[in-house]
Amino acid sequence: MFRNGFSDNLEAMDTTIIIPNHVAIIPDGNRRWARARGLEPWKGHEAGSENAEVLMREARKLGIRELSFWGSSLDNLKKRPLAEKQALLRIYDTYFRKLLGSEEIYDDEVRVRFIGRWREQFPMSLSKILTEIEKKTGRHSKHFLNFFLAYSGVDDMLQAFKEAASRRLDPESISEKTLKSCLMTAELTPVDLLIRTGDGFHNSSGFLMWDVADSQLSFSDKLFPDYDATMFREAVKDFSDRDRRFGK
Repeated sequence: MFRNGFSDNLEAMDTTIIIPNHVAIIPDGNRRWARARGLEPWKGHEAGSENAEVLMREARKLGIRELSFWGSSLDNLKKRPLAEKQALLRIYDTYFRKLLGSEEIYDDEVRVRFIGRWREQFPMSLSKILTEIEKKTGRHSKHFLNFFLAYSGVDDMLQAFKEAASRRLDPESISEKTLKSCLMTAELTPVDLLIRTGDGFHNSSGFLMWDVADSQLSFSDKLFPDYDATMFREAVKDFSDRDRRFGK
């Protein structure tokens, strides 16, 4: 975390505030947003992907170094109707092709990472796009943008224990650092602020259970497509106003 004047992005604030280093977002409510408008579920996912772009730009403006989005859980891809799954994959294909050609990602030196079982769940053509994005942005280090695709925190923790066991380590030598290195999120920094939209006051599928251990939590009743940049800034401002004691 570091301090920032915020002068360009919070017009009502002129004091110095604390900017979280890593913000993670559970963007809930896309399907409900579509249903409320008499639209097919994937129209909500399209609106959500457009809004995600807005929030990504806002995060970089505010000086947030790392931003994470939960794009889909394993259950999303295994249990939802085939037509919705296919539509979601088409949206991913369109969105990530656009991201691959985005000058902003390269100008702002954003490293993009994809975390989860997407290689097992996505078609080869889509997996190639994601792999190319990771390769082309792999040396960037100014900002980090993480997408969790076909991801479950419970699955991540289980595979981490299996990985630790496969290393045949002395149990007494296993530390927090050891377990962190076995997670899919090994390269990620701890989450300072976890935001969930869509009127749900809970986590799901153990999302980032290790990395949110000391996170501040922010819940909004707004469905994700309606969660705009102003609300995002307000969540960051609220984070700055809180007293984080870390057990002291």
